[in-house]
Amino acid sequence: MADPNLKDIEQRMDGALEAVKREFAGLRTGRASASLLEPVTVEAYGSSMPLTAVGTISVPEPRMITVQVWDRGLVGATEKAIRDSGLGLNPASDGQLIRVPIPALNEERRQELSRIASKYAEQGRVAVRNVRRDGMDRLKKLEKDGEISQDEHKRLSDKIDMPGYGSMAYFSDPTGNKLGLWCNES
Repeated sequence: MADPNLKDIEQRMDGALEAVKREFAGLRTGRASASLLEPVTVEAYGSSMPLTAVGTISVPEPRMITVQVWDRGLVGATEKAIRDSGLGLNPASDGQLIRVPIPALNEERRQELSRIASKYAEQGRVAVRNVRRDGMDRLKKLEKDGEISQDEHKRLSDKIDMPGYGSMAYFSDPTGNKLGLWCNES
């Protein structure tokens, strides 16, 4: 019996799920989160470095992120990188400490975040569907080539479907949870 590599299919589905989780974590919901600044890169020492490589990110208050820059010479570059990151944040430096206040969300921003979250969820659903389709195509080819029987095809296709349905349920849920967080925020 030929193996359609179910572990590979499951890993790819998990990868799609993790990618969407990272996207959701990066949404600015009005609450401070250290993961909000993780994608920011700083021009330091002649190259582009992640913010975590030039300082420590912490969240001392619900609406404040601080970045303790290790090298005093990089404070300006770090502040500029945060400002230019497209997150809509306005950092203020205090010596080697950069304070990044997180502004409260207005209704327009909430609606925009809702659309963005829905887009991320849809991208995740499409990614899982593509992985599932690839797995099913492999099974059809194996059956056509006579390497597996119809019964084996049915059994394996059920195994391919199970992780996919769990992932699809996840993509429906976070959007609702995120929207609930945004709507209840003051």
